[in-house]
Amino acid sequence: MKKILVLCVAVAGFLPAVANAVVPSVEQPVAVLRALDKMTARVEVLEIPIKKPISFGNLIITAQTCRITQPEETPESAAFLDISELKPGQKDAPVFHGWMFASSPALSAMEHPVYDMWLVGCKAPATK
Repeated sequence: MKKILVLCVAVAGFLPAVANAVVPSVEQPVAVLRALDKMTARVEVLEIPIKKPISFGNLIITAQTCRITQPEETPESAAFLDISELKPGQKDAPVFHGWMFASSPALSAMEHPVYDMWLVGCKAPATK
């Protein structure tokens, strides 16, 4: 009985933290990703405008949205990405479709034998 009571207290203490989780809510027009080509050890920082596909190696990356938290909240960036691979003589193969979070790259990672990609953040476009 004591074990059940301790478990209930532990769960009850955890639930308020989940309920108060910070959700990124400010839309930014550019997603910033870091990409690694494991074959050549090439690392690049990619600035991807929303809804404008760019390529890295034989991957096509499209950022559907990129959001950050309000300045008074804990910093967090999240991007919804579509990543597909161009294969000669075949239809584009989806590699990743979903949210990536800058603070937790392993939470929703892209799994690919040649490329690694993770979100660095979101930003406004550079002014000229």
